[in-house]
Amino acid sequence: MIRVFTAQRMPNVSVVRAMLESQQIPCLVKNEHLGSAMGELPMLECWPELWVMHDYDAARAKTLIQEYQNSDLNDDEPAWTCANCMELVDAVFARCWNCQEDKP
Repeated sequence: MIRVFTAQRMPNVSVVRAMLESQQIPCLVKNEHLGSAMGELPMLECWPELWVMHDYDAARAKTLIQEYQNSDLNDDEPAWTCANCMELVDAVFARCWNCQEDKP
């Protein structure tokens, strides 16, 4: 097994795990429940870690993770203005948070 990803929060690890498993890369999460030990143990050692089960999947997993992180960081889509209530809504949302109007 090889560690391919670690993050401060479990939801981040869960998203990457789901992505890898959708590509038929079996994974294991370690330190999933160590958050409550922070302070007693070093912080970085308590972060959840994602490990691939087979060493031969590690390079492909790291490539997929890098592509995912790059696409997430380079999301240049602008925010949109709701036609119904004129609220400015972040591009990642398909519906206005204020009035529930769908994105045009």
